[in-house]
Amino acid sequence: MGGMPVFLAPILLMLLCAYLVALCPNRGRQGRMRPFEEVYIAHRGLHDNAAPWPENSLPAFCRAAEAGFGIELDVQLTADDVLVVFHDETLARACGDDRKLHETTFVELQKLRLFGTEEHIPTLSSVLALVDGRVPIIVEIKSEGRWQETTRRTAELLDSYDGLYCVESFHPMVVRWFRENRPRVLRGQLATNFFREPNQLNVPTRFLLTNLLLDYLAKPDFIAYDRRYAKGLSFRLCRALFQPTCAAWTVKSQTQLDEARDSFSVYIFDSFFPDGGPFTGKEETS
Repeated sequence: MGGMPVFLAPILLMLLCAYLVALCPNRGRQGRMRPFEEVYIAHRGLHDNAAPWPENSLPAFCRAAEAGFGIELDVQLTADDVLVVFHDETLARACGDDRKLHETTFVELQKLRLFGTEEHIPTLSSVLALVDGRVPIIVEIKSEGRWQETTRRTAELLDSYDGLYCVESFHPMVVRWFRENRPRVLRGQLATNFFREPNQLNVPTRFLLTNLLLDYLAKPDFIAYDRRYAKGLSFRLCRALFQPTCAAWTVKSQTQLDEARDSFSVYIFDSFFPDGGPFTGKEETS
C-alpha cells in the first residue's frame, strides 16, 4: 500500500537502461585524442576582428600555427560546391551582406571582405595547405544547406591531408556519417543547452541534442560541450560513467579556462592568450 506499483519497477529500469545506452559514446580511442589535449585550440584561428587577423581567415590560421596553437575552424559548402571556411549561416555579421553563404557562389563570395579587412573567405583546401600539419585541427562541419554533400566533400578533401585532424558537428547524422564511412577519423559531437540558446528546433529535438541522447547513433570519440552548461545532468553522467574526452567551447578568459579544468581536457579558446603559451602542460606529465 502506498508503494510503487510492481509493474512500474521493470519499466523504469528499462527506461534507465535505454537512457544510458543512448548516452554512451565510443570509448576505445581516447589515446588518439591526446595531441588535442596537449595544446590549446584557437577558436576560428588566433583572430582579432579589429586587426589584420579576422576570424576564420588565412592570417588568423597562420598566426595560430606559427604560435603553436591548435586550430578550430568551420566548413560550409557554397552554391557551386566549393568548400569554404566560415561560421555563420548568413554573411551579415562578417561581411555586411544579408545573403546565406550556402546560397552564394564562390565567385560572389570573393567580392566580399571579412570584418572590413582586406581578407576574403578562404577555401578549406587553402587553409589545409597553409597549416600543412604544423598543428592539430578541429574541423567543424556546419549543417546549413546541403549538409550531406558538405560532409562527403569534406571527408574526401581530408583524405589527402597528412596533418593531424578530427571532425565535429552539432548534427549527429554528420558524426554518424563519419562513423559509417570514415571509421578511422576521430569524430566529436558538439552540443549545448538548446533550451537556453536561440534556435529553430522543435522541443523533442532540443531535448535529444541537449542530453546527448543520439550518441548511440554517432558514437563520438569526444564530446565538445558548451562550457557554460557543463553542470547539465546528461553531460555530467556521460563524463562520470563513460569518461570520454571532453572539449570545452568557447573559453574566453583565463578564469573560465581554470574553471573548465574540472570537466574538460581539451580547451577551445577565444579573445585571450592562455597563460603559459600554446601548451597545456599535459605532455610534460604523461
